[in-house]
Amino acid sequence: MTKKNEDLQRAVLDAIKWEPLLNAAEIGVTAKDGIVTLTGEVDSYAKKAEAEHAAKKVKGVKAIVEKIDVNLGSTTQKTDNEIANEVLNTFNWNWAIPSNKLTIKVENGWITLGGELFWHYQKDAAQRAVHNLLGVKGIINNITIKTETAADVEEQEITSAIKRNLSMYDCDIQVKVEGNKVALKGVVDSLYQKEEAGRIAWNTLGVWQVDNSLVVEHNH
Repeated sequence: MTKKNEDLQRAVLDAIKWEPLLNAAEIGVTAKDGIVTLTGEVDSYAKKAEAEHAAKKVKGVKAIVEKIDVNLGSTTQKTDNEIANEVLNTFNWNWAIPSNKLTIKVENGWITLGGELFWHYQKDAAQRAVHNLLGVKGIINNITIKTETAADVEEQEITSAIKRNLSMYDCDIQVKVEGNKVALKGVVDSLYQKEEAGRIAWNTLGVWQVDNSLVVEHNH
């Protein structure tokens, strides 16, 4: 392994161990040319998601291969029916999630979310709401977005919003709008910045689709 790969491996390991939820977790990390592979075994989906999130924030990570297994202990095992009921209850108590517009399927601990919502933050809220539930092994988020308005999106609004974000003040990001579709191109330092730019684009009124083609290049 080259020095550059070793440095990235160490940085990701340190980022994972820094998270309180993961400081005792046995998670392995390998790095090659910016591609980071996460391996190991955890006892909850929340820990799996947290490890991936921590790795995305490290500069130099271009892509993540996630091979962490969720091995539930006897105290956290739940039937699919029990998980489905908990998902419904969680959605019903969350003001950000219009549960009447969603479909839920649970199979062998895996939750599949479907349906159509007006805002991307609602889609994110639905996923965040269920990833801490006991018994969950994985989440597939197939929710689609179709806003109430069909008005064209203002390109300058998105460009300005990205420039206002402190984490991306020096990034080279070009925004292209066609109707209700937004395309992002350019170079950023981390996967976190790439996802943050996508989140900003999705938060714009009228956006139905975001093509996030930003390239991650550390020290570009």
